[in-house]
Formats: sequence, structure tokens, C-alpha cells
Amino acid sequence: MSTELRRLRNYIDGEFRDAADGRTTEVVNPATGEAYATAPLSGAPDVDAAMEAAARAFPAWRDTTPAERQKALLKIADAFEERAEDLVAAEVENTGKPVGLTRSEEIPPMVDQIRFFAGAARLLEGRSAGEYMDGMTSIIRREPVGVCAQVAPWNYPMMMAVWKFAPAIAAGNTVVLKPSDTTPASTVLIADIIGSILPKGVFNVVCGDRDTGRLMVEHDTPAMASITGSVRAGMSVAESASKDLKRVHLELGGKAPVVVFEDTDIAKAVEDISVAGFFNAGQDCTAATRVLVQESIHDEFVAALAKAAAETKTGQPDDEDVLYGPLNNPNQLKQVSGFIERLPAHAKVEAGGQRVGDKGYFYAATVVSGLKQDDEIIQNEVFGPVITVQSFTDEDQAVAWANGVDYALASSVWTKDHARAMRMSKRLDFGCVWINTHIPLVAEMPHGGFKKSGYGKDLSAYGFEDYTRIKHVMTSLDA
Repeated sequence: MSTELRRLRNYIDGEFRDAADGRTTEVVNPATGEAYATAPLSGAPDVDAAMEAAARAFPAWRDTTPAERQKALLKIADAFEERAEDLVAAEVENTGKPVGLTRSEEIPPMVDQIRFFAGAARLLEGRSAGEYMDGMTSIIRREPVGVCAQVAPWNYPMMMAVWKFAPAIAAGNTVVLKPSDTTPASTVLIADIIGSILPKGVFNVVCGDRDTGRLMVEHDTPAMASITGSVRAGMSVAESASKDLKRVHLELGGKAPVVVFEDTDIAKAVEDISVAGFFNAGQDCTAATRVLVQESIHDEFVAALAKAAAETKTGQPDDEDVLYGPLNNPNQLKQVSGFIERLPAHAKVEAGGQRVGDKGYFYAATVVSGLKQDDEIIQNEVFGPVITVQSFTDEDQAVAWANGVDYALASSVWTKDHARAMRMSKRLDFGCVWINTHIPLVAEMPHGGFKKSGYGKDLSAYGFEDYTRIKHVMTSLDA
């Protein structure tokens, strides 16, 4: 007996719509492997309609005062709190994440981030006006860039939607946002929640696949394209956007080094690093996936980390004892499994290394030791609950190995030596360096990397400024 699937719809110009040609894709709950909904597989007519709506809405939204935009965003934040349980339910269905952790670890930061950008809307700072030429006064204007095409990932669908729309709308832009094709449910719900708060056309949601995203980026209307995703996707977006010189904002992959020195409290470090590596099934660009341990404590550290992994539980969303849920989709399960299956002979699986159960896409918390710097699993992003361990001799080698990858998003240093921590924070080539912790984020501080981890910042005043442009205005004092 078949169950009728829920129908998700695009949100364009203040109303929910099916794809113009009626095409849909099935949306699967990764905790069960079963479809629970259909979503539009949007094509060019749908993208055109969303872009036209955003373009029509832009002049009026651009001309609202910062106070008006702040008021709207504060209402959105309040509405998120009021609909928290609905958002949690949608996200759990999207991702299979634990219910309790989704409620406690995602809703409060999202609400806080929206409120931060509501405040940022009223605090656009610039250099003071002045006379830099006789008889002339110069001033600087910060303006919104226009329509923003935004693509969110599947690892944190609703939180990344907030990271996209909140700064853009706060700055006076209008938005066309595409969620991942595997996780559209919470983004469609967000459209429903904020639809009555924002004027029509300011916020639009278009569901679809990679081709839909490509159509958005290649479209003539957007002034900016923003994506959180893989390096491959980011390169494709940058290439497409270059054809008409759109602004590009890229938050891509990560391969965070976790450098543990011999003076570290091993028990405390293992506890924190295991959570930072396995949380959300390791599907986090900043996850503590690549541990470098000083050789004098290597064996003790590996044994403790393997024990922590063995005690880390994955399972169904309603199980209160689990730290993380499933991998997001069958392809991701295949990718993670493939890294383990292809390990070189010198590597050793200390814990995990296998799928859990035959229902959904669960994978055991895994620790791999004995690895070399040029091994595939060291150089490439696994994006799963897998922590690798390497042994280093001294600070110089630790820095060389930590920096010796294509990614440069996040890192951490574990030591009681303050001078060493300061040296390492300078020498590590990553957009974020945590000291004796790993993975906390706050709305006031920027998130973004270097190298193949992309460019541009999320969160903070820097992330807000990325959605603005600078204009010089000069006036004659003799006129």
C-alpha cells in the first residue's frame, strides 16, 4: 500500500507554484531511505519568473530605511522562534539529524544570526566625508548590489539558508534562493514563515537540481551569485559568473587540521575533538577531520580517540543517545565508504570503517591512523564521520603538513604554551584558527576561507558588507 507523497512547491513573487512544466523529483529521508515528498524540478521559465519578481521588488526594497529592514528581520526571527518545532521537524525529515540536537544546536544560532543582521542593517560604517580636493567634498555611499542568486547546501539546509538571505536582505537586496535538491523541505517552510513579513518578490525560493542552479548563476538578472558547496561547484559558479562579471561569494570545502602538541590535556582534547569531528556525521566544512599529533603522545592519543569513536552512537532521529544521524544521500555514503575501501596498506582503521544497519545511510564513527601526507584521505575532503591521525615531530613539520592541502577554511591548535599558540595562529594558513577548542561560531565573527575553500565571508559585519557595493560621490562646494 503506497503513501501519498507531500508536495513541495516553489515560492515566487509571494505565492507557491509548481514548476512551469510540472516536473518534480522525489525527496528522500536519509534516515529511512524512503521518499516522503516531491519537489519542483525547476527549469528556465521558473528561474526567469523568480528573477523577474526579485528585480521588480528590488527598487522599493532598496529604498526602505535600515530601520524598516531591521524591523522586518526581527519579525522573521520571532517567527522562527514561534515555529521552531515545525522547522525542526522539516529539517529532521530533510537530513535525518537527531531531533534534540537540531532543536538545541540549530534554532538558537539561526535566530541569533537573523537578529544580528537586523542590527547590522543600521550600522553600515564608512570613512567620514571630507575635502580631498579644493572646493570639493567627497562622501562614500554603501548600497545593495541588487538581485542575489543564492545556492545553499544539504548539510545544514535551514541554517545555511539563513546565512544567505539574512545579510542580503538586511543590506537591501532581493533574493532568489535554491536549496539542495535533496533537502528542500525546510527552505520551503522558511518561505511560508516569512512570506507574510516581506513584500512579495523580496525573497523567492526555486527548487531544483544542478542545472537549476546553473540557470540561476548564468541568468542576466542577478548582480551576485553566492554558493555554499563543493570546490567543483564553486569553480563552475565562478566560471559561469565570469562571463558577465557577476560578483561571486564562495564558501566551499574544508580539510581542517587539528594540531595537538604533547603538553595538551589528552582526555579533554579527545573529548572535544571527537565531537567536533563526528557531529552532523562529519558533514561540516569545518569538522575536526585531520588530526596531527606530536609523536611523544601519538599512541596514547590514538587509543583514546578510537575508544571515543567506538562509544559514539549514530541512529534514528528520535534516539536521544545518538550524536549524529545518517549521511545525506546514497552518493555520499558511497563516497565515504570509498575512501575507507581505498586506504593504502600502511593505514590502520582503529575504529569504525563500516556502514551501520541496512536502513538509511548511516556510517560508523571512524578513526584511521598510520597515514602519510600525500595519501588520498589526507588531501581530499571525506565529508563523513571519519577522523584521520598523523604523527609529527616538531612545530615546523606540523605547520608544513597542516598547510599542505588545497583547503584553507578552519584549523585548531591544542597546547598550554601561549607563545606557541600565538605562533601557530599566525603560521596556519586558514580563515579560522581555534585554540584549545574546535568548531564554535558566533554571529559577530567572520566565517570563510582561503585557497580552494573559496572567498568572501559569512556572518559578521564582513559578511554583511559582502552584500554591498561602494560608491564615491563628489560635489562641488561652488555650485
